[in-house]
Amino acid sequence: MLTEYIEHAMRKAHYELMEDGRFFATIPKCNGLWAESRTLEKCREELQSTLEDWLLLGLQLGHTLPVIDGINLNRTNRKAAGVQTD
Repeated sequence: MLTEYIEHAMRKAHYELMEDGRFFATIPKCNGLWAESRTLEKCREELQSTLEDWLLLGLQLGHTLPVIDGINLNRTNRKAAGVQTD
């Protein structure tokens, strides 16, 4: 599921060519996540690596992560959902 989430998030990436000739990338739903590099391919690679780190840290810290294309990595409260955890 994590790989699928990353693939879908990367499809939503937005790339810009900056005035200095470098590429800048963001994923709109992922606040604070960005990358930049001298080539588009390196920028894409950097963005994916940064996304992976961003997700792992967010999961570890219990942050609410954006739902992307219906893929929800957030933990849910099983008791609130009516599922017994005993």
